[in-house]
Amino acid sequence: MKVLIQPKPQHMVNTFLLVFVVHSMQLGVGIQGFQRIIYLDAKHDAWVSVILSGAAMAVVGFVMVKTLAAYESTDLYGIQYDVLGKWLGNLLNFIFILYCLASFHVIVRNYIEVIQAWIFPEVPNWLLALTLVYLVYYALNGGMRTIVGVSFFSVVLSLWLVILLAYPFQFAKWEYLFPMFEASIPDMLRGAKQMTFTVVGFEIIYFIYPFLKEKDRVHRHMQYGLLFTTVLYLALMIISLAYFSGGQLERTIWGTLSLFKIVRFPFIERFEYVAIAFWVLLILPNLMFYMWSAARGISRIFNKKEQKISWLLLALMYLTLLYPMNRLQINMMNNYFSRGAFYLIFGYPFVLYAAVLIKKKLFSKKGEGNAAKNAE
Repeated sequence: MKVLIQPKPQHMVNTFLLVFVVHSMQLGVGIQGFQRIIYLDAKHDAWVSVILSGAAMAVVGFVMVKTLAAYESTDLYGIQYDVLGKWLGNLLNFIFILYCLASFHVIVRNYIEVIQAWIFPEVPNWLLALTLVYLVYYALNGGMRTIVGVSFFSVVLSLWLVILLAYPFQFAKWEYLFPMFEASIPDMLRGAKQMTFTVVGFEIIYFIYPFLKEKDRVHRHMQYGLLFTTVLYLALMIISLAYFSGGQLERTIWGTLSLFKIVRFPFIERFEYVAIAFWVLLILPNLMFYMWSAARGISRIFNKKEQKISWLLLALMYLTLLYPMNRLQINMMNNYFSRGAFYLIFGYPFVLYAAVLIKKKLFSKKGEGNAAKNAE
């Protein structure tokens, strides 16, 4: 495997688009009902947990970019291969490939559940899964620049949904926000940990870094994207806490979608149907980038054509989605995925960065020693 990557100029993208890529990757199925799982741990201080999760994302994002910046131009697969060697490095590469495929599966499975629970209960899994898989296949044929374009329009075209979430303000009971700071610090931290399922996605920087033009601006634009996400989730949490009572929030599985139920227009009675149908635009960048990252990883390990691998992986994912799952099974799957993602995304980057620093230091000392011998 080649450690350094030099993409062709026509495959590179402007770094400012990273703001849209990061934000779109964090807007998926998790935003539909994150309020309940945070409230169960942090209660009225759930908004504090959101802020804590935002701070954690900022720190981890900084470490990710510093790790990548230690190399001229490479991705996570190349770094792990270089630092940990062929066997251990490729083993960890396979773990991240499986993580990308698991993310793809979890997103599609949760969205299908929402479609069947809210709009079309009789539509079979195979039809909904086939529709989403085909959309991803169509975009993958266009390459990474096409996927970045989808991310950009996903954010821009969904801004009107955010504006409509201001509608519940007229029904808010701000006394529901009190008492503040009643939860203990461990409870707030547990609530922040529960945000993992909702906010993962910014790790995509590990894979698209070589394709960004202005490497010196990567960290700045990544932090802008993370800040945008944190502010949005904080606003949603505050609105939900002020609109729902504690008991209601504990029983509301899809809090954000339930907020759309009160939006009324003369020409649309059930606006949440429109929001759910439009939600496919929000999850498409997630699916495209995760599948692209998994296919690229296998392509780099085995030196095979990326396009053919993506076709095979899409077919495999489609077969896994045919198996029916109930709400309890999906919830259990989400919990297991969230636990694994927490350690992989919020813990492992620190270990990898330390390994990169150690290797760079050892090699610099070795280089200095060789230079001294040659001087003698």
